[in-house]
Amino acid sequence: MTTGLIPGGQPPDPRPTSALPPQQRREQDGREHAKHVDDRPRSSVITARAAASFEPVGRSVATARGFVRDTLQGWGFADIIDDAVVLTSELVTNAVVHAGTHADLLCLRHEDAVRVEVADRYPEREIPLQGSLATMGSPDREGGRGLQLCAAIAARWGVEYTPTHKTVWFQLDLPDRPVGTRSAGPALPADLLPLADSRVRVAVVQIDRTGAISAWNEDAEELFGYPADQVVGKPLTDLAAWPHTPGTSTGIVEALRLSRWEGSYGIRGADGRVIPVYASHLRVRDTAGDPSTVCLLVRDHERAVLQSPTRVPATDTGPADGQGADPFEVFIGSPAPDDLDGLLQRTVERARDMLDGDSAFLLLATDDETELEVRASTGLPSARQRFARVPVEAGPGRYGSARMPAVHEDLLAVPGAVPLLNGTGMRSVVTVPLKVEGRLTGSLGVAAEGPGRYSNEEALRLQFAADRIALAVESARLGELERLRRGSLSFLVEASDLLAGTLDRDQTLALMAQMTVPTLATWCAVYTIADQASEPYLSYVLHEDEELIDGIKSLLSKISPPDPVPTPGARVWSAPGEAAHDAALRSSMRSLGLTGGPTHQMSSGIGPTLATASAVGGETVVLPLVARNRVIGMLTLGKPTDEHFRQEILELAEDLSRRAALALDNARLYSERTAISQSLQRSLLPPELPDIDGVEVEVIYRAAGEGNEVGGDFYDLFPISDGAYGFAIGDVCGTGPHAAAVTGLARHALRLLAREGLSGPAVLERLNSAILDEGARSRFLTLLYGEMRPQADGSAELKVVCAGHPLPLRLRQDGTVEPAAEPQPLLGVMEDLELYEETITLDPGDVLLCVTDGVTERREGTRMLGDDGLADVLTTCTGLTAGAVAARIMRAVERFASDAPSDDMAILAMRVA
Repeated sequence: MTTGLIPGGQPPDPRPTSALPPQQRREQDGREHAKHVDDRPRSSVITARAAASFEPVGRSVATARGFVRDTLQGWGFADIIDDAVVLTSELVTNAVVHAGTHADLLCLRHEDAVRVEVADRYPEREIPLQGSLATMGSPDREGGRGLQLCAAIAARWGVEYTPTHKTVWFQLDLPDRPVGTRSAGPALPADLLPLADSRVRVAVVQIDRTGAISAWNEDAEELFGYPADQVVGKPLTDLAAWPHTPGTSTGIVEALRLSRWEGSYGIRGADGRVIPVYASHLRVRDTAGDPSTVCLLVRDHERAVLQSPTRVPATDTGPADGQGADPFEVFIGSPAPDDLDGLLQRTVERARDMLDGDSAFLLLATDDETELEVRASTGLPSARQRFARVPVEAGPGRYGSARMPAVHEDLLAVPGAVPLLNGTGMRSVVTVPLKVEGRLTGSLGVAAEGPGRYSNEEALRLQFAADRIALAVESARLGELERLRRGSLSFLVEASDLLAGTLDRDQTLALMAQMTVPTLATWCAVYTIADQASEPYLSYVLHEDEELIDGIKSLLSKISPPDPVPTPGARVWSAPGEAAHDAALRSSMRSLGLTGGPTHQMSSGIGPTLATASAVGGETVVLPLVARNRVIGMLTLGKPTDEHFRQEILELAEDLSRRAALALDNARLYSERTAISQSLQRSLLPPELPDIDGVEVEVIYRAAGEGNEVGGDFYDLFPISDGAYGFAIGDVCGTGPHAAAVTGLARHALRLLAREGLSGPAVLERLNSAILDEGARSRFLTLLYGEMRPQADGSAELKVVCAGHPLPLRLRQDGTVEPAAEPQPLLGVMEDLELYEETITLDPGDVLLCVTDGVTERREGTRMLGDDGLADVLTTCTGLTAGAVAARIMRAVERFASDAPSDDMAILAMRVA
C-alpha cells in the first residue's frame, strides 16, 4: 500500500521531489501545503468508531452528512460538527459524483481528536496536487474544493492509495475544556469575533398572561427605541415580526405559552426597521400564581450570550439529588419531542450515550405482537433498516430476546440473535423490552463494536430507563395510529370519489398509479389481464421522478410478470430488484472492460442503469386486483434501495386495490358495452351516400342522448334501378334502443320493397303492415319517401309520399319557399291506408329540404322554431350548395335555444346543380 504522509506525523522524504515517482510527488506536494503542521504524534488509541458505505447517487451526500452529524453528536463533539460535515460533504461528493463509485466512510474517535476517512474505489483518479495551494482547486470549480477545504480547516489531512481504493482523510482536534465546562467553542482571531456595541445589551421583557407587555427594561429602550410607557400594556405581537418556521405551526402566541422557547425573530424598532433578535423565553408564575413569560433578547449576531448548547448531557437534565424530577424528563430531556419519530430518535440517542455505546436501536411491536418493526436507530445505517420487520418468537431471523432483558457478550458466538445487527460490525449488545401493563410494546437495544462491553448492571440501568419511557412511547404510537387511520379514511374517501368519477379505462389506470405515488410508494406498476386465458400485461408505470419511468418500464418488460394469485394481501416480489441488480452489474463490468467488449460504447448507459437499480432496489410488493371473483390485474408497489413498507401502508394499499379493481372492471364493462352498442347503432345507418349525376346531396344527423349514435330518426338514399334513386327520412315515436329497433326495420324494409319495383304508396303500405305485426313492440312512424329521376335537361323529377311527416320545403332560385307535398296519415296506427304519391320537378338551382320534427320543434321556453321559422331560415340560403344549406339550417337550430337538444334531428338537403 502506498500511503500519503500524515502532515506532522513523520519527517519528510530525504530524496528531492523530482526524484520521486509521480504519485509520491503529488503526496509530497500535499504535505508541503497542509495546515497546522506540528511534531505531535497522531493518537494511537481509538475509543470509538462508526462506519457506513454510500451508493454512487446524489442523495448519498446528504445521507453521509447526516451520518457524520449523528455520530459526532452522539460522541458529544458538537464543537467540531460543522467543520466535519462540510469536509465530509465535499469528499463524499468527489467519490459518489465525480469518481462515480461507492464511498466508504469511517469515523474514528481518539482521545484528543476525531479522524474521518472517505474512501472511493477509483484509485486511478489521482489527487490533483501541484505546486501550490492556489492550484489545488478553485471555489468556483466542481473539483478540488474538498482538498482545499481540508488544507484550510483540518488539523491534519492526507491521502492513501491501495490497488483498489483511494482514501482521503482529515483530522479535527478537540478543543481543550476545563473541568466542568458545559459548552465551549474554539479560540478565534479577533477579526472573526462578532461585532457588538460599547457593551452587549440584553433586553428583558415580561409578558403577562394576556400577551401584553408588563415590563420593559433600559436595554430594551436602547435596542428598540421605545420608552417603557409607550409599550407597556401593548401586545408583544404588535412589535414582533414573527417568521414562518418550515415544518412547524408555532406562532408567537403559542411560543409565549410554552414552558421554554429559544430562537430567532424580529422586533420592529421605533424607526420602522425590523431588528433581528435572538430570544430566550421562560414561563414563570408571579407571587399571585398568575403565569407570565420572561423574554431575554439580544441582537441576532450576539446570540452566543443566550444560545443554549446544541447537546445537553443526560446527567445534566435534572437536579443532582433527583428530588422532584420527572424520571421521563431526566432520561429524555425537557422539552420532550411532541412527535413519535422525534421521541424515538431522542430515546435511542440517550440510551446510546447512557451506556457509552456505538449504536442503539428501538423496535415497536405490531398489533398482534408477533413482529417487531424498526422505527429508530443511531450509529447504524438507519435508512436500510427503517420499517424492516423481524419475527419475535418463530420463523427465520427471529428476534429471540424481545420479551426479557438480554445481554450478548459476543454476537459472533450467537449469530443471528439480534438480526438488526447482522453485518454491522457490532459485537456486544444489551436489549430490554418496553412493556405497558405487562404487554410487549417494543424493544430497546444498545450495541458496541467490542466484545464483553455490557453486563447485567447495564441491562438493569437500560431496563429502568425503558420502564420510564414505555408509556410515553405507547401513547405517542397510539396517537400516530389514530392520525394514520383518520388520514387513511380521508384518502380512501377521496380515492373512491375519483375512481367513481370516470368510466374510462385508461384514466382509471392513471388514477390508480397517481393515488399511490408518492403517497404510498415511490413507484407503481399496474398489470391488467384481459381474460382468464390471457397473460398479465404491463399497462401503466409511474415513478415520483419522471426521468426514471422509462427505465423501470423497460426493466419490467424484460421480466416475467407476477403470478395472478387471487389471495388477498400484499406479497413480496423480488424479481424487479434482482433483475435491476444484475443489469447494473453487467453494465459496470462492461464499462470496466471485464467482459471483453469495448468500454466506451457502454459507459454512457451506466448512469441510467444504476439509477433504475437504485429506484427498484428496495422492497416490492404485489396486490391482486380482484373484481367479481376474478383476478383482472395486479397492483405493484415499490421502494428504492434498502427501504421497506410499513404494515399500515400495506393495509391501506390493500383497501385501495379493492376499490381500484372494481372501478377498473366497471370501466372495462362500460367500454365493452359501449363498443357493442356503437357497433349495432352504426349498422342502422346507411353505409355511405351514392353519387347522383347533377344532384348535390348532404345529410346531417344528431342523435339525442349521451353515447347514442342512432335514435328514432333515420334517413336513407339508395339506387333503385334505371337511374332512379330512392330517398327517405323518418321519425319513430320516442328515442333510445326501442325506437332504434323500429328504425332498422323501416330502413331495411324500404330498400327491399323499393327494389321489388313497387310504387311509393305500395312500399309504405307494406311497411305499415310490418310495423303493426310487431305487436306490443310496434311504434308509429312518420315517413317521407320519394323516388328521384334526374332528367336529360338538367332537372330532376320526384315522386313523393309524406306519411304524417313534416312537409318537405322547396327553395327556388328566386328565394321563394313552398311545401313540396301534401300531408297524409302516418304509419303504424291503422291497418288500411289510402296513400298517394305526388310528382314535382326540381329545376336547376332548386333545393329540396327534408327534416324531422326535432328541427321544427326546437324550443326555447315557450318559443318554438316551427315550420314558419324553418322556412324563414331556408329563404336566406339562395345560391348555396346543398352542404352549405344543411349547415346553415343546423346552426340556426342550435342557436335557437341554449339547452342541449332533447330530440333526434335529421336534415336531408338535395340541390339540382
